[in-house]
Amino acid sequence: MIENAAGAATKLEEFNGLPEADALQAVLACCGSPKFAAELVALRPFGSFDELLSSADEIWWSLEESDWLEAFACHPRIGEKAAESSGQHGVWSKEEQSGTRSAEAGVLESILEKNRAYEARHGFIYIVCASGKPADELLSILDRRLTNSTEVEIREAAEQQRLITHIRLRKWLAP
Repeated sequence: MIENAAGAATKLEEFNGLPEADALQAVLACCGSPKFAAELVALRPFGSFDELLSSADEIWWSLEESDWLEAFACHPRIGEKAAESSGQHGVWSKEEQSGTRSAEAGVLESILEKNRAYEARHGFIYIVCASGKPADELLSILDRRLTNSTEVEIREAAEQQRLITHIRLRKWLAP
């Protein structure tokens, strides 16, 4: 346990000491909102990983809807080839959507079709924290969320992005 805590502190200390441009790029790989990244980087140094997550949440929920949409737009659509995204963001997207790789063709086709319906209905791509979820569960979630009003759905998508950001911050900064 002490070794893990020391490892996290070291990675957090490295983040705290990064030049601003490098820190911004690293945060953008976790969440594609430039405003979010700039505000989080500006709050450095962080004394603990929990402090970083708490600050990230405060910033995220203070942003405008347009900032959330910028973050959403950085994601590949669920079921599409995440590997086509570049850099660390693409690697993480591919890992997060691993449940779709073994999906039956019919399930994957339904996800792709309903992705298009979702985007037409709400005006932004379907965002879900896909980590550890099989394709049939992702389809079920998509079916349910297609019935939401856009007002409800933007908040749900923002919450899903917040969860994704937490996972990515952990992957990056946790030992």
